[in-house]
Amino acid sequence: MRIADCRFAIADYKLRTADLKGTFPCHGPVPQLMEMPPLLSLDKDGSAVVGGCCRGGSSGLGFPRCSISRRPQPPPLGPSAPASPPQLRRGAHCQERLGGALLKCAQSFFVFLLVLGSPVVLGFSAKPASAPATVLNGTSVAQAVDVIGMTVGDMDRSVEFFSNVLMFEKVSDVEVTGSDYERLQGLFGIRMRVVRMKLGEESIALTEYLAPRGRPFPSDTRSNDYWFQHVAIIVSDMGKAYRTLRQHKVQHASSGPQRLPDWNKNAGGIQAFYFRDPDGHFLEILQFPKGKGDPKWQRTDKLFLGIDHTAIVVKDTEESLKFYRDTLGLKVVGESENYDAEQEHLNNVFGARLRITALRASSGPGIEFLEYLSPRDGRPMPVDEKANDILHWQTRLLTPDAEAAAQATRSWKFPFVSAGVVSLPEKSLGISKGFLVRDPDGHVVELAEK
Repeated sequence: MRIADCRFAIADYKLRTADLKGTFPCHGPVPQLMEMPPLLSLDKDGSAVVGGCCRGGSSGLGFPRCSISRRPQPPPLGPSAPASPPQLRRGAHCQERLGGALLKCAQSFFVFLLVLGSPVVLGFSAKPASAPATVLNGTSVAQAVDVIGMTVGDMDRSVEFFSNVLMFEKVSDVEVTGSDYERLQGLFGIRMRVVRMKLGEESIALTEYLAPRGRPFPSDTRSNDYWFQHVAIIVSDMGKAYRTLRQHKVQHASSGPQRLPDWNKNAGGIQAFYFRDPDGHFLEILQFPKGKGDPKWQRTDKLFLGIDHTAIVVKDTEESLKFYRDTLGLKVVGESENYDAEQEHLNNVFGARLRITALRASSGPGIEFLEYLSPRDGRPMPVDEKANDILHWQTRLLTPDAEAAAQATRSWKFPFVSAGVVSLPEKSLGISKGFLVRDPDGHVVELAEK
């Protein structure tokens, strides 16, 4: 059978991001049924209902109107439920069976939407091609790296270690509990003791979970496992600093201090040593030669000067840049490729070859990617990692607008640890609201407003 006519009334259609409702003036006989699930109205039993030509209605072009609305089709009853075409039945008004005529109408309407440049096609919201904006009111999503946090098993022991061995100073000591903190940390029934400690201009936050207790640090952790993170503490004299650590019987993670070779233009002359704190967290002492690093690290009045950066192992630098650079707005400030015997002994990983990328916000310590080009056998972050586990770190970045920052991270579908943006009116932790989110490798970042 032939279709007598099919035209569109475009004056009064209504478009929405999650729903499409249009008016299609149609007349003439309609041939056999053709399946068009996206354009059918489904009632509660799953049958498709097509609104027919409405009595007394007019499109403005001299044809009766057919109103069509799209709603989601119910899921199948089971994994093996066969797909079947929707069934048509009569509605309240004159309703017509939909076939090739409506398909042609829909195709024409699709072209019409493209001409208008509409982001909505057949009722679905188009995904923007460009990356999410990294600016909020003219500034980056993340304006500063505020504090680098880690979970500890015995607060008094950790405070003594960082105070007596590394010369940190205690700034605050608070104990918090309640639903707000549960929602922030993604953990039920918590009571936390949080101690903030400062070295120079930079700070760390030690958190002991009095309840519930988490799991100990994995004893077989290697420097190329993807949960690896450390802070790099700058020293004015590597030899003296290493002797100090030996006097306190710290656990080695490197075989000894390493001087990176001069052939490495970006890293040559840097001296570094990995070691462990009482819980097993990796730490690094590092000395910059003249002409490298921030000029403030050339001071000689103290042995332990401050924190230059926190380093994290990543699987894919480009994927991590989507989070830290493209979403949060940090800037890449340095790159190098490190290998050879010195790097192997620093990381205590045979055959280590690393792509290193340094990023910074406008203030605070940097964040450094360690991508192991070889070996590629690092283990992923445990899928059940929780904030009370001793391997847990969380790096706090300050943002001018936590809600907008949450929207930016959600647009990339980065997984949240927190139950959304959480307000903390007491400001016991030094912030008014914030949330925790995971980067592509599972490292936790806290985005917070002061």
